[in-house]
Amino acid sequence: MEFNKKRVIIIVVVLCFVFITTWIFLARTESQIENNDTALKVSELLSNSVTKGFSLAEKPIPFNFPEDHGQHPSFRNEWWYYTGNLEDHSGRRFGYQFTLFRNALSPLKFKNDSNWRTNQIYMGHFALTDVEENRFFFSERFSRESPQLAGARTAPFRIWLEDWEVTGNAEKNNFPQKITAKTETVEIVLELSSLKPLVLQGNQGYSKKGSLPGNASYYYSFTRMDTHGTINIQGREFSVHGSSWMDREWSTSALEKGQKGWDWFALQLSDGREIMLYQIRRGNGKADFNSKGVIIDEVGHSRELDWKELNLELISNWTSPETRIKYPSGWRLSIPSENLNLEIQPLIEKQELRTSINYWEGAVEVKSLKEESLLKGVGYVELTGYLSKY
Repeated sequence: MEFNKKRVIIIVVVLCFVFITTWIFLARTESQIENNDTALKVSELLSNSVTKGFSLAEKPIPFNFPEDHGQHPSFRNEWWYYTGNLEDHSGRRFGYQFTLFRNALSPLKFKNDSNWRTNQIYMGHFALTDVEENRFFFSERFSRESPQLAGARTAPFRIWLEDWEVTGNAEKNNFPQKITAKTETVEIVLELSSLKPLVLQGNQGYSKKGSLPGNASYYYSFTRMDTHGTINIQGREFSVHGSSWMDREWSTSALEKGQKGWDWFALQLSDGREIMLYQIRRGNGKADFNSKGVIIDEVGHSRELDWKELNLELISNWTSPETRIKYPSGWRLSIPSENLNLEIQPLIEKQELRTSINYWEGAVEVKSLKEESLLKGVGYVELTGYLSKY
C-alpha cells in the first residue's frame, strides 16, 4: 500500500511539472503580457526558428476532403477560424469570433495508445461584440489533446476544446456546421450552411508568406456561410441570423526576419462578392511584398490580387485604454481593376483580445465611397504585432 501511495505521488508531481512547463512554453508570464510584447510573440509562434522534424509547406499539394478538414499533426501550427456578423429580428447587431488552434510542442510521434502521451496542445479564443451596448467579451482556454479534452477528427467532423466545439455532417462536406461555445457571461449556438464552394487561397491553396522555402501555409476558406441560431448575453437570449466566414490554415513557419505582424481583412459585400486581404507588416510599418489578397465573385470564382493592384489607406487609429497599444481603426480600400472604392470602419473600437497574445479582432462595416453606389458590406479585421504605446 505504501508503495502505491508513493507511485501515485510521483505520477502527480510529474503531471504537474508537464502541465506547468507546457503552459510556460505556450504563454508568457502575466507581467510580460502587460508589457505588450505582442509582435515578438507572434513572430516567434509563426517564425522559421523551429522547423526540424516538422513538415513544411514548400509547394502546392492536392487537397483531399474531407480529410483535410481535420488536423495535420506533422505541421507545427494549425487553426480553424470562424468570424461572423449577426443581427436579431429588430436589427440589433452582433459580431463573433470562434477559433481553435492546434500547436505541436515537438515533432515527436508517440507509438503507444496512452491518452496521456501527446505533443499536441489546443488553444481556443471566443469573442462576442454587442454593438448596441458597446460591449466586447472575450475568453481563452488551453488543453492538451485527448479524446475527453481536445482534438479534431473528420468522421464524424468535430473540432473541440472541452465544451467548445464545431461539428458537421461529413457526408455533406461537413455542412451544416454547428458552433457551440459558452462562458460565464456569453454563449453562442449557431448553425452554418455554406452558400459557395470553398476557396483555395494563394496558388491552389499554397499561400506564401515569406521568401524562404517553407515560409508558407496551406490555406482555404469558406467565404460566405448563412448563419442562424442564438446568442445569450448575461442571461438574455437573442435569436440571430447573418453571415459567417471560415479560414483554415496549417503550417510550420510563415513569418521571417523583419516581418512583425499583419492586418487581415475578410469582407462580404452586398453585391455577392467577397474580399480577403492580408498585409504583412515589416518593422518599419510598411507592407511586405508577400502581402496579397483574393476577390471572389457572386458565383464563387476567385482571382488572386497582387498588393500592387490595390491601395489600402489608414484613416484613423485607436489606443487601447488597457494595454496602451495603438491600433489602426479605419481604412480606405481602392481596387481600380474591380471598380471598388470602399471605406472600412469598426462597428465598435473596443475589440481587443487581451489573451496570451494581445491582438485586435473585430467586426467592421463597409460602404462605397462612390456617391451613386449603394454597395455596402460587413466583415472582420484582425490586427497583430503592434508595439506602439502612447
